[in-house]
Amino acid sequence: MTAPVRVAVPRKGRPLEAVLDRLAARADATTLADDVASTLRYEKALTKDEQSDDRGVYERLAAYSDPSDPHRPDYTLLRDARAGKPRRIVFDSLTLDLDGTPVQLVGREEPFRALRTHEFALGFDSADLVLEEVVQLRPEPLSTIADLNDRIDPHDTDVRVVSGLGDTVHHTLLATPTAQQAVGAPALDREFVVDYEGDVCISPRYERLVEAVLGTDATEGVSFVYPDPDREEEAGIADVGVGVYLTVTGSTAREYGLDVGERLFPSETVLMENQCEAEGDAVETVKRELADSAPETAIPPQ
Repeated sequence: MTAPVRVAVPRKGRPLEAVLDRLAARADATTLADDVASTLRYEKALTKDEQSDDRGVYERLAAYSDPSDPHRPDYTLLRDARAGKPRRIVFDSLTLDLDGTPVQLVGREEPFRALRTHEFALGFDSADLVLEEVVQLRPEPLSTIADLNDRIDPHDTDVRVVSGLGDTVHHTLLATPTAQQAVGAPALDREFVVDYEGDVCISPRYERLVEAVLGTDATEGVSFVYPDPDREEEAGIADVGVGVYLTVTGSTAREYGLDVGERLFPSETVLMENQCEAEGDAVETVKRELADSAPETAIPPQ
């Protein structure tokens, strides 16, 4: 039997669902993909006490998994970061047939780092992690997924972005009308930040990401601060006056009196390859089948 091409994927959340949607379309696996997504949503609801189940976590794990059948989803347990550190059921592995090539999806907490350490040739993870870990900071802003590879130092990592999956939400510039009036800029965009000096409220650990998408010239005179962990991020930004946060519609931001400005960068799941490991016809076939052909997310080969 041909050895499967192993692909690192997130263990839970929106990025994993985006990968499953892509595989469902390519591998005629809609039922399997829906089963994994619904199981993990249910387990998340149990962890957040939004659902109840008389079965213990090990009973549920045994009901969901069948390690003897690689073509059925397999799950595993992790400690959740929530209060009490409850055990949470997350995705572990699944083998599918993709255009005649067996593909094994393998759950990892940090797929991007698993590719960086040469454990996999292919993997999916959030573009945010690429910005946070390996893109070079430059005076000019980074605004598209297609420009990511140009900012990756080849001496730093062999990983490159192949394409985005289109499950897009945006890092968006937000500000109160008072903050905008103080600057006097005609629009709430990157040029506004160039003229602004003071605090900018962002999510913790996103400093490099925000610097990359705004550009280092624009962030001169800016100090990053973080919202209170017990409050919504939009509330913290409203207190500070200016911030950057992920938005879909911006409705919550507007509820806190914030104006929704420029969409700075798309936060979406991306297919990546480790160029040193991505060898052979099978890997190339899988990469071709999984890559997005849409011009806004496809990235020219290097």
